[in-house]
Amino acid sequence: MEADGWLVVGLGNPGPEYEQSPHNMGFLVVDRVAARNGIRITRPDSQAMVGAGAIAGKPVLLAKPQMYMNLSGGPVSKLAARHQVPLERVVVIYDELDLPWTSVRIRRKGSAAGHNGMKSLIASLGSQEFPRVRVGVHPGHPLTSGTDYVLSPMKRGQREELEPLLDYASQAVESIIAEGVLKAMTKYNRRAGGLKQEEA
Repeated sequence: MEADGWLVVGLGNPGPEYEQSPHNMGFLVVDRVAARNGIRITRPDSQAMVGAGAIAGKPVLLAKPQMYMNLSGGPVSKLAARHQVPLERVVVIYDELDLPWTSVRIRRKGSAAGHNGMKSLIASLGSQEFPRVRVGVHPGHPLTSGTDYVLSPMKRGQREELEPLLDYASQAVESIIAEGVLKAMTKYNRRAGGLKQEEA
């Protein structure tokens, strides 16, 4: 990939039974980024499905790892190495059960905070120093099992709010590439309900 290229990774689980689950928010956002920018994610590469294109005039590779979530790190580290993308230009999008539904948080770096996909990425990449877009999926009521919730299909009310959420999160990803992480954070970090909140 060219010197200023980016790798944008959505985390999820392969298979139709998981397509509309909260845990697949990363896949859903990457698909929306692809649609908004005329990119087709159809090519197998390093145990992922990828699509190449451009966002804000910069070369971009969009990727959906095809291993299960807790093994996502292997495909991502292979893609970053193969396409020579430095960690500061590897953007990872994933669901965050610790954040309320429809909230969006961009961070420059950080720990996995209990997310199995991020644990795998940090272990495989050997670093926490890569930007990420966390999409809140907590429904706002107590959960008997967080695991069962994130792996089950979204409820009707959530599906009705999904379209604007996917567009908003996609714009956040595009802003990172076009303007840099810090500017994107000030523009797109928000609590549920649309209130913006900056976070370092």
